[in-house]
Amino acid sequence: MSKRRWKRLIAWAVLVALVWFALDWLAGWWYRRGPAVRVDATPAQIERGRYLVAAADCAACHTADGGAPFAGGVPLASPFGVIHGTNITPDADTGIGRYSADDFFHAITRGEARDGHQLYPAMPYVSYKTIARADSDAIYAYLMTRPAVKRENSANGVGFPFNIRTGIHAWNLLFAGAQARPASQGQSPQWKRGEYLVETLGHCGECHSPRGWLGQVDRSKPLAGNDALGRFAAPDLTPQGLAQRGWDRAGLLDYLARGVAAHAVASDEMLKVVNLSTSRLSQDDVGAIATYLLGDAPPAPLAFAGANAGAGASIGADGVPAQSRYFALCAGCHGRDGQGVPHVAPALAGNTGVRDPNPHNLIVAILDGLPEHDLPGLERMQDMPGFAAQLNDQEVAELAQWLRARYGGQNSQVSAERVKKLRESAGSH
Repeated sequence: MSKRRWKRLIAWAVLVALVWFALDWLAGWWYRRGPAVRVDATPAQIERGRYLVAAADCAACHTADGGAPFAGGVPLASPFGVIHGTNITPDADTGIGRYSADDFFHAITRGEARDGHQLYPAMPYVSYKTIARADSDAIYAYLMTRPAVKRENSANGVGFPFNIRTGIHAWNLLFAGAQARPASQGQSPQWKRGEYLVETLGHCGECHSPRGWLGQVDRSKPLAGNDALGRFAAPDLTPQGLAQRGWDRAGLLDYLARGVAAHAVASDEMLKVVNLSTSRLSQDDVGAIATYLLGDAPPAPLAFAGANAGAGASIGADGVPAQSRYFALCAGCHGRDGQGVPHVAPALAGNTGVRDPNPHNLIVAILDGLPEHDLPGLERMQDMPGFAAQLNDQEVAELAQWLRARYGGQNSQVSAERVKKLRESAGSH
């Protein structure tokens, strides 16, 4: 081919590329600046949408503390950097005011915004892909009839190369099509309703299932627990994992509806889930969630044998018994025998946190403390101070190990190295 023809070919290629980029830019501009949408919905559809927004726990990621409802700004920690929940009010410029019902359904089930850019998988479109279209339309109707708030979306803190959103196409090709495996066994109508509420609307597996090195949910271990997303670990919610920690149907119903059960109090992200989602569901739907988590034939919960008095003989490396540290630091609120104080501090005897084979959350609570718990209704739990400044790694490990042995029936060792890692990671969450 002559040099002249090569130049013509290159010129045509450049022209085609310029035209393509121009058309792509114009298409994006149109999608960004297209007409605002007016939604006409029936009161029944809007009310249905309100209920489904609670079931899908939308406010947890899209309503910042002290911010306007659904105006975004919630920081979501991930191994790849901080991602912020977006504005989903009907504002035409900064929210979803130019989205049609089709655009909205496409976004929440395929992870692609109206202008064509890929959403980060922190938006649980991999779970929402099985949402019923009527439910999506009801959610859309509710959101589009809320007050519009003009608030630009917060900048994300995702570093290179994960900030290149076109790479999400490859991630979707690898992982977005994966089907959720049921975490329990069942076929009853209540079990199937619970499966939809847990796996699709509630997207519980996004937090409670392990993840791979590219952030994908491990579908082979549904609801088996995850301690790599936030400061607190999301515990095992399989029937066997729940039964091991003493959960039965009655306890789950109390916990999901009120945030308080005989041996547990909702905390951290689960406190948000209870306050914003499960406490607002009907008794039938809360019951369906419990049925799905335990299965149609629930395993018998492991009985708590009572406090192990023999654990009091544990002596720390500095010669101070762990029991003495408990009396000095913990017993004032949790009771001399770990019985707790109603409306002040939960019981530790038989507590699901000390019965958990994974000591992660117990260690974090000792190090960081806990804020005041504002639970549904009139229930409250006072704040708990952290002891990171008072106890070294070995002392925290000894106290945690003693608590687990005495009140949880767990005899595995808690290492100072584990405490050290959790102490050092405090600033990253």
